[in-house]
Amino acid sequence: MRKDIIEIRWHGRGGQGAITAAKIVANAAFVSGYKGVVMAPTFGTERRGAPVFTSLKISKEKIYDLSPITTPDMVVVLDHSLLEEVNVIAGIKENGLVVLNGPKPVADYGFEGVKVAVSDVTAHGVTAGLPPGVVNSGIIGAFSKASGLVDIGVLRQAIENEFVGKKPELNSKAAEIAYDNTLIGDM
Repeated sequence: MRKDIIEIRWHGRGGQGAITAAKIVANAAFVSGYKGVVMAPTFGTERRGAPVFTSLKISKEKIYDLSPITTPDMVVVLDHSLLEEVNVIAGIKENGLVVLNGPKPVADYGFEGVKVAVSDVTAHGVTAGLPPGVVNSGIIGAFSKASGLVDIGVLRQAIENEFVGKKPELNSKAAEIAYDNTLIGDM
């Protein structure tokens, strides 16, 4: 297995836009110089509100491995209530990163052996002017702050490109607010 590939698994609920968020990050990563970007959306019999996930691999070199992610470096969780239903950190590498949309302080989430970053993306989206429950653009801001992989400015532009005709400025603002309000805990 190549060590230069960063594997990111995204967890959300059907209708929250986890796949769209991963796609936006993939596009921004490519623009930022990552030559290898592989997104593997998961589709099936998911229904609105049901747990869903998608995978994203990025690397400075081309990626030829299209296999599913089983040992992610990072896990991005769009809905903290998934923690009660799904083992979102299954297989995460030691010293991995969990980026979580949650209302509680970092210390309240008991993940062992991983770094945790928390932002109340749901509230930040409302502050930005989005309807309650729109979290995919905000989680991108939290991801940017916690991972440091893709600059928030590049991600904001990718968000605005994706949401043309669908409140691009508000979605971009939600990402910025979440970025500014992401708290990263110690391991």
